[in-house]
Amino acid sequence: MAQTEQLTVDRLDPDRIFDERMAGHERMAREALRAQVAKLERELSGLVAQTFPHISPRDAGSETFSGPRLLGLAELERLRDRLALRVGEVRGQVAERAALERRSRALLQRMKLEPGHYKFVRVPVADLGDGHCGVWEVRPRLGLIGMLAGWWHVKLSSGCP
Repeated sequence: MAQTEQLTVDRLDPDRIFDERMAGHERMAREALRAQVAKLERELSGLVAQTFPHISPRDAGSETFSGPRLLGLAELERLRDRLALRVGEVRGQVAERAALERRSRALLQRMKLEPGHYKFVRVPVADLGDGHCGVWEVRPRLGLIGMLAGWWHVKLSSGCP
């Protein structure tokens, strides 16, 4: 080995090379985690917006930060994991809400076809996904006389104050 080659080898610090490689890997890991967090946040906001106002956008156990800060890898991973759990919970709530609306619409359809079989049954309009005010109810047509005569009909109350 020539003397110039020996000087070049001596100048390279193995610790510095290792630190630069680790910094590059950490940067790539941060970018990947930030991309995953952004995707989960978009999905969560889309689900909440789709079912507004029936599903809350906030998680009861979510932590709040006092100001801007740079998250470490471990904090980014915890944030990603919490978001993934929250997205799963919201998907479950969306499925439950859709099932409730399907059941309510089917019940309302049966009530309209045979009101005599569903005496005094009430279906809130909010359970149909059509708004917040009002209730569909099977009632006698002329009060007590209609009740005794078997004259039942489905009526929508305005319900809004």
